[in-house]
Amino acid sequence: MSDFLKARLPRGLVDRTPAELKSAHRMLETIRHTYELYGFEPVETPLIEYTDALGKFLPDQDRPNEGVFSFQDDDEQWLSLRYDLTAPLARYYAENHEKLPKPYRSYRNGWVFRNEKPGPGRFRQFMQFDADTVGAPSVAADAELCMMMADTMEALGVKRGDYVVKVNNRKVLDGVMEVIGLAGDDKATSRLTVLRAIDKLDKIGPSGVRDLLGAGRWENPEEKSGDYTKGAGLSDAAAQVVIDFVASGAPAVEATIANLKALVAASPRGSEGVDELKLIAELVAAAGYESRIRIDPSVVRGLEYYTGPVFEAELTFQVTGDDGAPVRFGSVGGGGRYDGLVGRFLKDPVPATGFSIGVSRLAAALKTLGKLGNDKPAGPVCVLVMDKDPAALADYQAMVAELRQAGIAAEMYLGASGMKAQMKYADRRNAPCAVIVGSSEREAGKVQIKDLALGKELSAGITDNAEWRAARPAQKEVNRADLVAEVRVIVEAVRSGS
Repeated sequence: MSDFLKARLPRGLVDRTPAELKSAHRMLETIRHTYELYGFEPVETPLIEYTDALGKFLPDQDRPNEGVFSFQDDDEQWLSLRYDLTAPLARYYAENHEKLPKPYRSYRNGWVFRNEKPGPGRFRQFMQFDADTVGAPSVAADAELCMMMADTMEALGVKRGDYVVKVNNRKVLDGVMEVIGLAGDDKATSRLTVLRAIDKLDKIGPSGVRDLLGAGRWENPEEKSGDYTKGAGLSDAAAQVVIDFVASGAPAVEATIANLKALVAASPRGSEGVDELKLIAELVAAAGYESRIRIDPSVVRGLEYYTGPVFEAELTFQVTGDDGAPVRFGSVGGGGRYDGLVGRFLKDPVPATGFSIGVSRLAAALKTLGKLGNDKPAGPVCVLVMDKDPAALADYQAMVAELRQAGIAAEMYLGASGMKAQMKYADRRNAPCAVIVGSSEREAGKVQIKDLALGKELSAGITDNAEWRAARPAQKEVNRADLVAEVRVIVEAVRSGS
């Protein structure tokens, strides 16, 4: 029997390489810069919250107590890993609202966790980047978030026309529910089924949505095979109202507003939502964003805490997948107004609205566009160890210290291998150069510096070993006193890409 434990990455989780981390860092800094231009300030909340603070708005409504990772503390209090960044913000604001500016504008980025079945593009741990305004009742705050999302997309290199920020209003959706007889707490499950059906419009089309609004739908309708999803059980007339609603979008925003107003005319709440959409359209048009932000009745956000405008940032460009089929990334961020969430902790209602970017999904899209590099980050300068006597080791360490004090990342080789293996190590570390000092160089007060990046370029055309030895590509001998200056030239050339 083997004593070795098999190394296994848990399902739904991923390891990230230095190149991926560096690219993600650049993207996050761009998002952060854009948010701060709008006056949002950073705040950080812990990964763990009391489970009751997350409330009833769990991400997996089919398993209401299992959508999160939970455990009991030693005082028998239930704790959970956060499933989003909004519920923790609500708790933070409630605890600190007396000393926070109002409205309170903040941004956060960090890991969130979902205890659900993993699949392609569906992870149990993923990163979000949120911006929220708490304490602003006007939908002007919602319009501003939509404009900020548009600016963020363009700051990241997504050109105009390759994305759109789509806006709907949960009040209009509620109005539709009233019209078809699904108002009231006892109809919550049916309403959720309808919302989920609408949310699948892009994937299954109007006929598929109609099936889900009625009896149900097979994964492969023509063959009646695959998974079967039970429908909402609406009548044909009620289903038609919903279909008319999702199809009410028109090229001109005025026409869309008119269509929606007619559909929910019998619902005061629905009519209020239409008026809010009209105001958002006017605000974004006044700021010059009308081509980037669109009223779209098909937008449905899954979490039930939304109470007003809801919005999504969607990438509209198409790429070819590995199988040759066209692929669209779709939504890379979304959010909306959640006026009831903060009020759970305070006696007075608190208006709030926010937007969340799915960092991993957006990173994948940017990589496809060539806007997010995946080059291996430059590593440290490697000082190779030719002699292992104490005096030589002390000299190697002194060189490393000098480089570090000059702001140059450096390391002394700490393994037990010889020259050839050390050079391979430096190459794998993506070192800009290697410093080589044997006993003869030390006695002469010299060091050998091998420019590894340039050496790769030069050696590409060298096939003869004798020519290689004669050329000694990108390697030179310099005075020990000039070590830092000579290494700096190489490092800065690598940084600048020259």
